[in-house]
Amino acid sequence: MIRWLLLLLGGVLLGGIVHLATIIVLPRTATQDAFSRLTPVAAVNLVVTLPEPTPETAVMPMMDPAFATSICRYDLSNGPMKLTAPVSPAYTSVSFYTDRNIAYYAINDRSAGRHAIELDLMTAEQHAEMPEDENITAADLLIVESPTRTGLIAIRALAPEPGQMAMAQQAVDAAQCKRTEIPKASD
Repeated sequence: MIRWLLLLLGGVLLGGIVHLATIIVLPRTATQDAFSRLTPVAAVNLVVTLPEPTPETAVMPMMDPAFATSICRYDLSNGPMKLTAPVSPAYTSVSFYTDRNIAYYAINDRSAGRHAIELDLMTAEQHAEMPEDENITAADLLIVESPTRTGLIAIRALAPEPGQMAMAQQAVDAAQCKRTEIPKASD
């Protein structure tokens, strides 16, 4: 009886090790992740609107056809970026992902509370270089720190009815991500 319990315990332990190793290693070895799939489609630091998804032509798996989607593949090596995304009448969201497809920040039109979602994207080092300005408050300037120098920004606008897809498409088409300079401290 003890032999069977030890055998069962050893099997469970070995199965747990194999399971954890698979969970940790497989995402790092995947060659068709979101960043790899969008690299040929999206230029660096430029917003590119994705075509409406169909089962045969969807760029990414399980894309919702009720959303118009734009992608900005960013590279912060040459400095921070400014993202501006006008909101659609129904719902607009902006999500940030590292080059390893880890989501690290998201905001929607209700959280932004404005007619456009505006924010600055930079690394922690670039944020540390920014001068302190007492006249600028956190409400005036939304800064998102990227954990990596490269990644993806997904801008999505909802079209609750098929006839409203044109308005949602206009909202994501008007989004911009541009490289900006870090302001220098005044002496």
